[in-house]
Amino acid sequence: MLPSRKFEDLVELITILRKECPWDREQTHESIKDNLIEEAYETVDAIEKKDYDELSKELGDLLLHVIFHSSIASETNKFTIDDVIFRISEKLIRRHPHVFGETDVKNTAEVASNWETIKLKEGKDSILDGIPKQLPGLIRAQRMQEKAANVGFDWAEWQLAWEKLNEEIDEWRGSIASQNHENRREEFGDLLFSLVNVGRLLKLNAEDSIRLANKKFEDRFRYIEKKLEENGKTISESNLEEMDYYWNQAKRNSSESV
Repeated sequence: MLPSRKFEDLVELITILRKECPWDREQTHESIKDNLIEEAYETVDAIEKKDYDELSKELGDLLLHVIFHSSIASETNKFTIDDVIFRISEKLIRRHPHVFGETDVKNTAEVASNWETIKLKEGKDSILDGIPKQLPGLIRAQRMQEKAANVGFDWAEWQLAWEKLNEEIDEWRGSIASQNHENRREEFGDLLFSLVNVGRLLKLNAEDSIRLANKKFEDRFRYIEKKLEENGKTISESNLEEMDYYWNQAKRNSSESV
């Protein structure tokens, strides 16, 4: 079999692997679910790097998982890849009445509001249904806030959310003084949630922002390790003063390169 650009050929390829490859044959929905998450994050990484060749590859890996799960399901007559395609097509048409129906909308805010209303009519108990509990906390916090905002439950402006943030800072400070660990944890969570809210109202993505901060920390710490190695030292042989010196050097270097 040769590589192909046709979707149906990829479906056939995966069907063959399920039958003839011992490893592929043994896999279940459960055994590869974490791989699906990993591939999604690798796709995000390629997007952030603006590496479009890599993005093309990672999207292929994601598509592989969609077809693979569908192939597993078809073997026990649960559903097929055709069912997957039909259901997403049907949902997109149903939730875009302003494109495929007679509904008029003025802006994206009305589109988002209609989307949530339609979801409730589909039998959802809450507009928050469908936000996976397995999502990283910052992403889930922002998605819940966005969905609530879509139906009007939101601060009128970011300054009001900032006041709430200051209130949460005071409460967390108070919890530290109380020596109650559970209370500290709860108040710290409230503080993070409020911080996400302020950022969202300023059009900032919390997860993107923390990834940027993580990368900045990693780059600077690796610089410390590199400079110490050049001086014949390991990180354990250094001290805070020396490490801080190279940290500030890395910080200056990064600001000069901007």
